[in-house]
Amino acid sequence: MDYLLVVLGFLGIIVGIVGSILPGLPGPPISYLSLLLIHWTRFAQFSMNTLLVFAVIVVIVSVLDYVVPIWGTKKYGGTRAGVRGSTIGLIIGVILLPLMGIVIGPFGLIGILGGPFLGAWIAERAAGQQSDKALRAAFGSFIGFLAGTLMKLVVSFVIGFYFIRALVQYIF
Repeated sequence: MDYLLVVLGFLGIIVGIVGSILPGLPGPPISYLSLLLIHWTRFAQFSMNTLLVFAVIVVIVSVLDYVVPIWGTKKYGGTRAGVRGSTIGLIIGVILLPLMGIVIGPFGLIGILGGPFLGAWIAERAAGQQSDKALRAAFGSFIGFLAGTLMKLVVSFVIGFYFIRALVQYIF
């Protein structure tokens, strides 16, 4: 049973890292679940403080992931339409384009980065913003998206580090 939990945990770490970039997958919570899986084996025992600190960090980053893009868009003069457009652009850039057989950039990187920017710009223009203001709001949305993604990636990678370190310490 321990080996099954370790394999599931390792897969969870990978999904958590990927989920930090792709919409719809809660990366840090999945990574945290992986940490719990290895904690419940003989291979690793984390202190309650460690588990609580990671839980708090995961909750904070998960909340900030929704707040930071909104803050970025508003800071650069955008509206709620820009935030929604950014989200829709991300979904189209990451999910729908590959499903339609349209390959954009290496591993969809252009869709991941360009989708939020273009979606925010289109939504701001549709909401009546002038082109320069819409462009500025799109830039803010893009910066907010990148900041949120970076936070999630850092947390998922740190949790992955603790996961792998626990395994290595058990083996050696």
